[in-house]
Amino acid sequence: QVQLVESGGGLVQPGGSLRLSCTASRSISIYVINWYRQAPGNSRELVAAITSGGMTNYADSVKGRFTFSRDNAKNTVYLQMNSLKPEDTAVYYCRIPGALGAWGQGTLVTVSS
Repeated sequence: QVQLVESGGGLVQPGGSLRLSCTASRSISIYVINWYRQAPGNSRELVAAITSGGMTNYADSVKGRFTFSRDNAKNTVYLQMNSLKPEDTAVYYCRIPGALGAWGQGTLVTVSS
């Protein structure tokens, strides 16, 4: 089973940028990877997805601001987040769709002035 570890979160002002990383315990080159987020009091939502070939898809709320990429040589995917808004505040998780087992710890993104 592939283990994924998220990192890169932090406190940023509105309009700022962050880059999240998701590093795997072994090769993930064949897998679709999703980024999800969960804001306080809300259910978890799908933010972005990337296929093994690098095709991406985004939730309408982040389209044009977030960019999902992958570096298979480093077993890592990245979520570049620009023009951040307070409503982007959440814990962000990466996951292989359909994976079994517990979710990772996630990485907290706080957008606040």
